Amino acid sequence: MTPPLTIAAARAALDTGRICARDLLQQSIDRFATWESHVHAFVTPTLEAARHEADAVDVDMAAGRHRGPLHGIPIAIKDIIDAQGVRTTCHSWLRQAHVPSQDATVVARLKQGGAVLLGKLATHEFAFGGPSFDLPFPPARNPWDVSRFTGGSSSGAGAAVAAGVALGALGTDTGGSIRQPAALCGVAGLKPTYGLVSRAGVFPLAWSLDHVGPLAWTAEDCALILNVVAGHDRSDATSHAASVSDFTAQLGRNLRGLRLGVPRAWFLGSVTTEVADATEAALRRFAELGAQVVDVPVAPLADWHASLAIILLAEAFAVHAEDLRTHPSTYGARFRDRVMLGAFLSARDYLDAQRSRLVLTAGLNATLRDVDALVFPAAPGPATRLEANPKWGIVDSAFITGPGNLAGLPSLSVCAGYSAEGLPLGLQIMGRSFDDAGVLALGDAYERATDWRARRPRLALA
Repeated sequence: MTPPLTIAAARAALDTGRICARDLLQQSIDRFATWESHVHAFVTPTLEAARHEADAVDVDMAAGRHRGPLHGIPIAIKDIIDAQGVRTTCHSWLRQAHVPSQDATVVARLKQGGAVLLGKLATHEFAFGGPSFDLPFPPARNPWDVSRFTGGSSSGAGAAVAAGVALGALGTDTGGSIRQPAALCGVAGLKPTYGLVSRAGVFPLAWSLDHVGPLAWTAEDCALILNVVAGHDRSDATSHAASVSDFTAQLGRNLRGLRLGVPRAWFLGSVTTEVADATEAALRRFAELGAQVVDVPVAPLADWHASLAIILLAEAFAVHAEDLRTHPSTYGARFRDRVMLGAFLSARDYLDAQRSRLVLTAGLNATLRDVDALVFPAAPGPATRLEANPKWGIVDSAFITGPGNLAGLPSLSVCAGYSAEGLPLGLQIMGRSFDDAGVLALGDAYERATDWRARRPRLALA
């Protein structure tokens, strides 16, 4: 089978006529046929519609009509994001019959850019429940080892990109739900700056923490997707009105003179030896590229997690309170039991958490005034067995990805190597607000200075 292309390589091949959109799509369909029964990345594939879209792209290309970097590129979307005429189930029994009448803004922008939509991707129930077996669809599995967890909740996105079925995907991130699947599935995933990408037409988990962003094989590919979906949207009250730049503009930049901060308090003693070693190796590589690497002080991760957990649970419960009251048994047990914790929080709890969030964010922004970005692990270890994912992780475990959501800062996960078992390890890069291009450039520089992107998963069944 032909190895999957990156988006950048596929763009070049399409533009030079070395491949047509129909044949590029067929490569994705062939990989879908090989992988899907094992990884369960998709909830609703739309492959026949994709064939018509690819044919239309070929007509456009022959006529000299080029719509941008994603024209003809196979892309899939998490199943909490609306696409007109395609059901949005949120991986739940509650929404099996929900078929939206219009596209989410990000989907409309993908279509305007000529992307070929492969379908809707598996998630955790309402992007929060964790991998469960009492839902209408099975949980997604990790292509590097199908007995392993993908990370979540953009679980199908991580699996589809790692398997090369989709060249890129859109996920959402409320506490790490893009970056954790990216780390555990060995792909790149960006949680953009809060307000950079519209959430209109995306089912909410926690409105003040939710982000929409890309997953792809490389940071460069994430930048290409972001170029298409980012920008102000009057339909989203949290959308930022600032003009959007070219997120590929800083790729290939010289890192000499950049200062990279290492927030060791967030991960010392809480990550595996392999992750710690991979992080130190990545820091040395950045230093070799010319960056100055310095340790920086940060508030304890436990403080960030306390605020994140309270805000997330309170806001998620508010979204689901009526359905939980009228038909709680329709939810999966894991989601229902998790989100019900929000019923026990008071207004004072929520306001205290939001006040703490302001203090923590101000401190982090002050740290980022002294450095250009922070570099630290994206996940505490490689993917665990699927059944080992803890039910009460939102309470028990501090998410190393959480500060990015609370502070709304751009945060990217890239592959930083592999464990002794051949499972991916993730590195996280966090930058200043709206410096998404700078964060992507750092990820791109690291990927080009290592050989991790040359390795792809192979289907190996136990």
